Amino acid sequence: MTVSPTFPLTGEPLALDLLNTRPTGAGDLIAGPEGLAAWLAAQEGRLGPVAEAGPAEVAAVHAVREAAGAALAAARRGERPPAAALRALNGAAAAAPAHPTLAWTPESGLTATPHRTGTPARCLAAELAQATADLLTDPRVREVRECEGADCVLLFLPAHPRRRWCVASACGNRARVARYYARHNP
Repeated sequence: MTVSPTFPLTGEPLALDLLNTRPTGAGDLIAGPEGLAAWLAAQEGRLGPVAEAGPAEVAAVHAVREAAGAALAAARRGERPPAAALRALNGAAAAAPAHPTLAWTPESGLTATPHRTGTPARCLAAELAQATADLLTDPRVREVRECEGADCVLLFLPAHPRRRWCVASACGNRARVARYYARHNP
């Protein structure tokens, strides 16, 4: 988990990182191509190569994010996700199916890397839809938490059951300072 001036929390499962692009008070961090390009750079190594971050890619990512949010909210409660959200995620994944591409290098031998066909927007949306499907089908999906920090809506999957904040040095520190202030300034 990392914090950057642009994105308050990265390093969670990719679907959560996508949902966390709308923190309280900051608006939509991927509202336009520049924001999406910055978010993709912050996710370096977690997604396949993205040729561009134009308006089509922004729209495709927003569609996946909306469907992912609705599906995850239901899954966290142990409920059936909305049919429209599942249709949107399935449609995004099907629009750019992945197939393995085999390659041989003397250093690593035979490798199989996933390759998607389609427009850059469809490939990006398909990859994010797959990441969402991976999270939704993970047995730990009901463990996903919302930060307990005041006015924070970021989501995380805790590695430790006592984790309460998205970032202890940010939201956790603010909570500790507020408790200290309340004790010493009645």
